Amino acid sequence: MDSKVALIIVDLQEDFCPPNGSLAVPGGREIVPVINRLLASPLFDVTVATKDWHPADHISFASNHPAPDNLPFESFAKVVNPYNPSESYETRLWPVHCVQGTTGAQLVPDLDVAKVNHIIEKGQDKRVEMYSAFWDPFVNPRVAESGLRGYLREHGVGTVYVVGLAMDYCVKATAEDAASEGLETYVIKDGTKAVDPDEGWKKAKAEMESKGVRFVGIYDIQI
Repeated sequence: MDSKVALIIVDLQEDFCPPNGSLAVPGGREIVPVINRLLASPLFDVTVATKDWHPADHISFASNHPAPDNLPFESFAKVVNPYNPSESYETRLWPVHCVQGTTGAQLVPDLDVAKVNHIIEKGQDKRVEMYSAFWDPFVNPRVAESGLRGYLREHGVGTVYVVGLAMDYCVKATAEDAASEGLETYVIKDGTKAVDPDEGWKKAKAEMESKGVRFVGIYDIQI
């Protein structure tokens, strides 16, 4: 039975952090000391950081859609599985963010990257959004996979703790996919912030808990 414990740090990148991030999450940079404390803990056998690593023509960028339905935060677009036209979903459109090789795509400099065992780059296929650090939303068939599940299996991980940005998007999707794969999954609430810190947080937390994800505080675990 897989018994090792992993810490997954989701998208703690410059573009998601104030004051200059193009898609800054309120309070996003404030979680860095908490995550560095977690990285120093002997609780975690494996530590992984993920990065949005988008091409400039990524489908989630509002600027890549025709006006007038291309307003960041406000507009939505239909995304169709390129291998199965009967499968589609609606995605919220965002400002340009985390473009491959740019400053905004870098992990925040205060993060103790020396204690991160592995970095996953996700969202590289321009045709699909990829909130989850595991794979895109399509299932029949999947279009893009990051290799995270294989990495966790290879290292005997049975339990994951998820932190990072943003709680109501990429943290949520990553935690839900981890739970769906049979991993014991926790979100450390002190180590994440939401795009919508009020209703968005409440809704995301309820949805995650309905799918088997548990919420803990940093003082609830032995670190």
